[in-house]
Amino acid sequence: MIVFAVLAALFVMLAALRLLGIDGNRYTAALIALTPYWTAGGLVLGVLALAMRHWWIGVGVVAVSVALTAALLPRLVPATEPAASGKQLRIMSSNLYLGQADAKSVVQLVRDHGVDVLNMLELTPSEVAEFERAGLFDLLPYRVLEPDSGGAGSGIASRYPLTKLSLTVPSLLAQPSARVDLGGISVEVVAIHPIPPVTSASVWAKEMAELPGPGDSVRILAGDFNATLDHAAFRRLLARGYADAGERRGSGFVPTWPSDSFPPPVTIDHVVVDPRVAVNDYQVLDVPGSDHRAVYARLTLP
Repeated sequence: MIVFAVLAALFVMLAALRLLGIDGNRYTAALIALTPYWTAGGLVLGVLALAMRHWWIGVGVVAVSVALTAALLPRLVPATEPAASGKQLRIMSSNLYLGQADAKSVVQLVRDHGVDVLNMLELTPSEVAEFERAGLFDLLPYRVLEPDSGGAGSGIASRYPLTKLSLTVPSLLAQPSARVDLGGISVEVVAIHPIPPVTSASVWAKEMAELPGPGDSVRILAGDFNATLDHAAFRRLLARGYADAGERRGSGFVPTWPSDSFPPPVTIDHVVVDPRVAVNDYQVLDVPGSDHRAVYARLTLP
């Protein structure tokens, strides 16, 4: 009875944080990223408690589990796309794992998927040289690059002309932005990479809150947000007028990090779009050498 009561109390505490929109400190933010896992565990705990005739514990835990499940299930259901009829844009974002991702594999993904814009996180000077040798800039000749050592660098490469913008405030990791000229229309793209909440939950929350909201032009944020759909900081960003491409296609549970099975994989890389944009395709792609999988979306602009 005591074991069930303790486990139930811990479960209800985590559920309350998630349902009330409180990310909390580095530890609770990490646990909130695992919401789908402990929600399933809560259902099992509730059923076991009922089987052991711990009625109040069982009923309470099952009820909370059902409430969480109701909050999670919509990301499995494809949404109705807006009637966009403009040009298509194919965008991919890849965290390069401190510049260790295999450049040739990334270039092959760009080629295979006809990528128009590539956002690169954890871009190092040596990785830029690797991309040069692998032919990335033959495919995507226009670039706004801010390479740096470690995980601080980022960049944008494009098939179409770019104009560098300053849509983000200074952050610990580079988050470059650019206007993409598709001939007659333009799209604003931002490479997103706030620091992880396990490094500093307060700085992460601040950097998430400072990400640019939608503008008059179509704006797309793509990158490693270090946040899942269960983090209140990410849901607040969407509430400002964005849509998550993976969630729109019913792929909101497809994990992007880590690329292996430990720790439990979560979805922290996203393509976030203006709600007027139609998401025609969304995929999560393996990148040899990286601890992240790349995210790709084929979009139709308004």
